[in-house]
Amino acid sequence: MKWSLADLQGMPWPIKQFPGHSQTAQVPRPTPAVHVIDLSVETVLPTSLHQVHEWERSWQRLLFRTLLPPHILHALDIDPLTLSTADGYHALRIFWAGSGNACRLVVHHQPNAEDPLIELEMSDTPFNYIAVTWLAINDVSAPRFDVDKGPHGEPNWRGAGQRNIPAEIAAMKAGLAPGQTRPGLRLLGRLLSRLETFMAVLNQEAFVAEPLTYHNAILLERNGFAYVKGRKKMQQIHEGFQPGGLLRAKLDGSTPFRQPWMADSARGRSWAIHDGILGEPWGSVKIIKLIGQHAHEETTGNLPW
Repeated sequence: MKWSLADLQGMPWPIKQFPGHSQTAQVPRPTPAVHVIDLSVETVLPTSLHQVHEWERSWQRLLFRTLLPPHILHALDIDPLTLSTADGYHALRIFWAGSGNACRLVVHHQPNAEDPLIELEMSDTPFNYIAVTWLAINDVSAPRFDVDKGPHGEPNWRGAGQRNIPAEIAAMKAGLAPGQTRPGLRLLGRLLSRLETFMAVLNQEAFVAEPLTYHNAILLERNGFAYVKGRKKMQQIHEGFQPGGLLRAKLDGSTPFRQPWMADSARGRSWAIHDGILGEPWGSVKIIKLIGQHAHEETTGNLPW
């Protein structure tokens, strides 16, 4: 018979029979040795990506695996432990910049996939923080819209180049926001929580980001980020879309991205801003996430998505 540790701890130890006596005596069970390790520290120094780059690959793998939700990997037939598919394809790739101070993480569910399931880019900053410069979560089973390509199929550097208006109109009608090639998986909150754990492992007290779109700023704000720069700009934009506001007045139907309904939608406003309704390029917004803290910022009230 096999016994578990719990069974052995709960049962009496061997009974010793003494000669000439009918009574038995129980031999006292030895007390197991207990080793207590205090893992708390008074001061910690942040670890940079450049330092992580110097780690052995096995340690890098342990670190980056903390970012990946096991149930999502399993749903796509990716083993959460080996990070490989059943046919041996390695789903996780880390691309390091030459100096090791920036990296790009991608997870593909199959070798010929056009888009990754998860794409994350990070870099060191001069202030010992780590900046998240790109984060995308794609429903790889959903239709794709080529908003990241020019009219002739050339790359447009994530929307920074020539716009693909027909693709953008189709994406907007499908319910996507600017910059989205596919719908997401509604995993932003979970992935940000894992990103906080990742940063905590590196003794980082916070991490920073620069939202590339208006709706991204709103999403991150609602997930606990605070504004380092741009809070006033976000408030002014919100005021401009209120009844009687200057931005609301510009939603005159002059383009597909300037429809009246967009004033009361985060996604709609973002399309209008992407279309240039501000009269200047989107930008000048910088945010920070303190590990374990929610900033409770609110620049748009209960604005629907």
